[in-house]
Amino acid sequence: MESKPFCLVLLSFLVLSCFVAQTHGRRKEQGVLHLGKSTSKPYFGVHNSLLEAIEPEDVIVTNALIPQEGSKEKDRIDRFPGHPPVNFSQYGGYVTVNQSAGRAIFYYFAEAQQFKDTSPLLLWISGGPTCSSLGFGAMQELGPFRVRSDGKTLYTNEFSWNHAANVLFLETPAGVGFSYSNTTSDYDDKMGDKAATTDSYVFLVNWLERFPEYKNRAFYISGESYAGYYVPLLANTILRNNKKANKTIINLKGIIIGNPTINFEAERAGSFEFCSTHALASDRDVAGILKYCNFSLPRENFSDACQEVWHAALADASGIENLNILFSYQPSIDCAMHVNLTVPPKKVSILNPDPCETNYVAAYMNRRDVQEALHANVTKNVPGKWDECSSRGYSDFEGSIPSVIKELMANGLRVWIYSGDTDSIISVTSTKFTLQRMKLHVKTAWRAWFDKGEVGGFTEVYEGGLTFATVRASGHLVPTYQPARALTLIKNFLDDTPLPDLKRSLNN
Repeated sequence: MESKPFCLVLLSFLVLSCFVAQTHGRRKEQGVLHLGKSTSKPYFGVHNSLLEAIEPEDVIVTNALIPQEGSKEKDRIDRFPGHPPVNFSQYGGYVTVNQSAGRAIFYYFAEAQQFKDTSPLLLWISGGPTCSSLGFGAMQELGPFRVRSDGKTLYTNEFSWNHAANVLFLETPAGVGFSYSNTTSDYDDKMGDKAATTDSYVFLVNWLERFPEYKNRAFYISGESYAGYYVPLLANTILRNNKKANKTIINLKGIIIGNPTINFEAERAGSFEFCSTHALASDRDVAGILKYCNFSLPRENFSDACQEVWHAALADASGIENLNILFSYQPSIDCAMHVNLTVPPKKVSILNPDPCETNYVAAYMNRRDVQEALHANVTKNVPGKWDECSSRGYSDFEGSIPSVIKELMANGLRVWIYSGDTDSIISVTSTKFTLQRMKLHVKTAWRAWFDKGEVGGFTEVYEGGLTFATVRASGHLVPTYQPARALTLIKNFLDDTPLPDLKRSLNN
């Protein structure tokens, strides 16, 4: 795959550097898009506490409800173009979250393939910020379908997470994917963590009115990358509203986030450690960065000495596949957007992901018959066509998240964090550094976990309900690179069971 110098630019996503803009439209660089296609710069300040993260006057409970009668059946998807009928129900459409602004959030919902009436409800949010949960999560990772190389037909994902749950994909905030607003300032001035959190909550309470059979169902939130912010902040808002109403509005049981950004400073230090220990950067340059660079600052405020050694480190990493470093050892493929569709489509394997899959998804999502089947109104969005990540600004960042996660644990929520161990964007060492800073006490020591008799990764469990797991030989998008291991992971999370040891994996 053609690659930009990025193993160490992986840290530039935190300041959204010019390297981000150069990566649009390639599977190998999706991780960059997942982490910061926005042109705004994050806030590197003191993290607000849980109680300050969403101000009390911004928390909305019953006054956000809008009548939903008849909307469910209107949202039913008969079938996706290019795919035969399936044995589970699917829905897609909009939930209005602000009537005066004309703001509506798009969703896609795939009910469980078995036991839908008793299976939990699992929400998925992709990262970015501002990347599509439909385009990434549903169509390239954990959804029931994948798009073939002709951009017209689909094939089945045998490891779809709707084998374990009823899965709801959310396009947030407005301006992402098919979600839209009729108020321009929602795109330019208000797009950020607070808007995404508030709108996601209002979406959920109204969606549950539309699908009342799920109101009391066990509910979990999942996501990856920048959803390391989205997911805990949304969970926080749900808990606050339940407490404010003195009743269970949403029956939240836990959260699970993959390769998440949750602490900028620790993630920067950990990523340099990853690059150094994986022979992706010289010891000299990494030592210089650790000596001269203050990771608590935006990159434009780095000293001249830091900038000099930073550029040297970028040169070290030239040609490295940042999304999954294992791909760096394969032949280069240039995935220029929309020029590599093939008819008839290439032979596919869910266990061997196509590096240009994002192009096929973009072509598919921009088909009018697909948009009609999904009940999506793409002309409402800006700039007028579906894209995998929004180019709009993102200016409201909530800071570091570990204190929020600790509060969620204190309120009895199950918290799992998983990390693909060949991702250099938010590396496994970055997440380990963050966990170390949280000063958690180990409950179950580091050990291997297994999937069908093979090592799936390693895991450690902490007091208070947090489980950390690595996923062997997986890059940034774990359900894409290791779909079988990802399904084993989510099943055990939802069942609240430890990840399998060798004996249990062989007996399953």
